[in-house]
Amino acid sequence: MRLSLALFLALCLSACGLLPEQIDETKGWSASKLYSEAKSELAGSNYEKAIKLYEKLESRYPYGRYAQQAQLEIAYAYYKDKDVASAIAAADRFIKLHPNHPSVDYAYYLRGLASFNDDLGILGSYAGQDITERDPKASREAFQAFKDLVTRFPKSKYTPDSIQRMNYLVNTLASHEVHVARYYMKRSAFVAAANRAQYALKNYPQAPANEEGLLILVQAYDKLGMTDLRNDAERVMKANFPKSKYLTGQAGDGKPWWQFWNWSY
Repeated sequence: MRLSLALFLALCLSACGLLPEQIDETKGWSASKLYSEAKSELAGSNYEKAIKLYEKLESRYPYGRYAQQAQLEIAYAYYKDKDVASAIAAADRFIKLHPNHPSVDYAYYLRGLASFNDDLGILGSYAGQDITERDPKASREAFQAFKDLVTRFPKSKYTPDSIQRMNYLVNTLASHEVHVARYYMKRSAFVAAANRAQYALKNYPQAPANEEGLLILVQAYDKLGMTDLRNDAERVMKANFPKSKYLTGQAGDGKPWWQFWNWSY
């Protein structure tokens, strides 16, 4: 038995020696060679291969401009490969290691883009789901990343686009709060509905979604018998949305304003 086991092990070892040794074709490449090859793979949408080359570059040549650029472009490659978590982690790492780098504004921008596109999400688009009905975590993270960029680098070339995305995200976040308030109204949870509507109005005062938010606030206060608060909310709504479809009766199947609380939510 021992002889058979020894023979088996000897055969395994000899077989291992017959296997061809894996050759690293990048062995001996300079930093510039690794960078140019990684850049070529990135341009060809071969993101996984590009990331591996960038990682080899950083490992072999950890100092200098090529290594720093590789760290930044790894974040971009992850972003293009739709690996949101890795893209954000790589961008955060670059920001932490190189807070004064000339391209650190781009790292903030990438971090925002990764969260922004994660929020748009392929799952929601295929399912036909309203983006405002989904968990707003990614929207909040994207908004904060773009806000950091705009605040720290107001003259960055990425700032105008970041501001536009922030404006979109503000209404998305407000719409989410209004959606939740609407949900509570359907279930006669009027205090909760009023609180969510108030939150949207307070934190996203310029959002178009606040038109419906005010409607829900008036409706909730009316149901709670809080006449003064209902009248105040109605006055604010008329002042800010004088042509609102909710005031003119163009919403809710043509029911007049004073019957808006009977509209189905």
